[in-house]
Amino acid sequence: MPTVARNIVDTLVASGVKRVYGIPGDSLNGFTDALRVNPQLDWVHVRHEEAASFAASGEAALTGELAVCAGSCGPGNLHLINGLYDAQRSRVPVLAIAAHIPSDEIGSNYFQETHPTDVFRECSVYLEHVATKEQMPRLLRVAMREAVEKRGVAVLVIPGDIGLAEIDAPAEVVKSYPSHVIPADSQVDAAAKALNKGKKVTILAGAGTAGAHDQLIAVAEKLQAPIVHALRGKEFVEHDNPYDVGMTGLLGFSSGYHALKGCDTLLMLGTDLPYQQFYPDDATVIQTDIRGSQIGRRTPVDIGLVGTVADTVDALLPLIKPNRSSAHLKTMTKHYSKTRKELDELATPSKRTIHPQYLTRLIDEAADDDAVFIPDVGSPVTWAARYLHMNGRRRLIGSFSHGSMANALPQSVGVQASHPDRQVIALAGDGGLAMLLGELLTLTQNKLPVKTVVYNNSSLNFVELEMKAAGFVTFGTELANPDFSTIAEAVGIKGFRVEKSKDLPKVVKAFLAYDGAAVLDVVTERQEMSMPPTITAEQAKGFALYAIRTVMSGKGDELIDLARTNIRQLF
Repeated sequence: MPTVARNIVDTLVASGVKRVYGIPGDSLNGFTDALRVNPQLDWVHVRHEEAASFAASGEAALTGELAVCAGSCGPGNLHLINGLYDAQRSRVPVLAIAAHIPSDEIGSNYFQETHPTDVFRECSVYLEHVATKEQMPRLLRVAMREAVEKRGVAVLVIPGDIGLAEIDAPAEVVKSYPSHVIPADSQVDAAAKALNKGKKVTILAGAGTAGAHDQLIAVAEKLQAPIVHALRGKEFVEHDNPYDVGMTGLLGFSSGYHALKGCDTLLMLGTDLPYQQFYPDDATVIQTDIRGSQIGRRTPVDIGLVGTVADTVDALLPLIKPNRSSAHLKTMTKHYSKTRKELDELATPSKRTIHPQYLTRLIDEAADDDAVFIPDVGSPVTWAARYLHMNGRRRLIGSFSHGSMANALPQSVGVQASHPDRQVIALAGDGGLAMLLGELLTLTQNKLPVKTVVYNNSSLNFVELEMKAAGFVTFGTELANPDFSTIAEAVGIKGFRVEKSKDLPKVVKAFLAYDGAAVLDVVTERQEMSMPPTITAEQAKGFALYAIRTVMSGKGDELIDLARTNIRQLF
């Protein structure tokens, strides 16, 4: 008779799941043995369970479909938590199978005992302990449905003995179903009246505009409104968009900042930009989100529209008056052209060092038209946001809401495993890569041709910038790095290393053209400053304090290097 574990595997296969990420363990033996006898579900063996959950998060982010990871009891499933937080906060569907100690030992302080139902509660939309074999088929169905419909993490805690128990139950099919969600007519009418009244309308667009590009452009044209995007909206907003004026937020452009601050009416479409200081101070705010709980969370909202972006905009368009003034749009697009030119001038070669902007520009120019870019949190995200060009086919994913270090390499595992013929480029910080360095072995073992770029500035660069902005002398941020290309070669991955700008274009092309996994270790400028979109008085004060404290601490030469590297940004 088949076991509970076999029923889990058969149900996952019937529902279209193709792979599971994890590390074997005795409490998972029933599950991994069920995988062994059903080759339709691949086991992607990683070197750390954190990488398993990040890989599942990456796959789910790219496909929009359910991805699965598994961890053995105690320490094994505890390691899943960081990647599960990322999936939950990125709102992507992931099922985590958290194996547990034997049922009759629960509560006895048994070897490796933890309480997973307490641990995973905050990072899940559904969490349940399976106490009997009879519960399993239904709870599996419920968990999968919760994950795909609520776009989040579902965790099933399963003792090893329950997984091995025999049960006669058919495999079930769990799928998500598309639907139209449209606000009430009264809300649509109120929004249209407010938009028609506005003289300077700006659109703030986020990840919720996925699949609604045509509607986004249509409403911007009718409103003659500049479009500002949040980071997670970049891949869906900026391509084929004459109304785009760049990004806002901590990593954004000055043009995006001013377009938002300078409007009298703000139309928010599928965005959850968290930084309150970037919203306009005195404007009529209209927010559209399929999740009504998000409305008004970041800034006071005058009119809330609960619905999908595409459906809501389709309802709005016939009610918006034509022949609007384009003065606000022209002012902001002109500002954006100036800002874009200034940013592009920074992405140039240098005789002395390699600027990370230049490296990113070359990667962007040489990458495939449908490449998937995955930047590490920190400075690689800054350069990705500013120098990667989206075209409607490329994808940009990362730990943009959770903000975890070391996401790039493990997320690339999930993306490449689910899309073996697509170019996947991990833009890794040196600190991030070192944190989960063992996942290079995962690439080798699973024959995943991921291209990993290392921004090797021998520091936790973004942390240093935060310290400087707050007026602190940098401390504890220096990294004594190896030659990452040599490490790559040692584990069977092609390694490249560049230390001079003149060598970079040729090596970048060879690196991306290599048939297989490759690591490009680039020694980049440590003192590069990712300038914020606008400098506040508090930040200026912080840099002044940093300068004074640095001189007094005997590190005045650091100020000279800082000025030499960034003088082109200041004049």
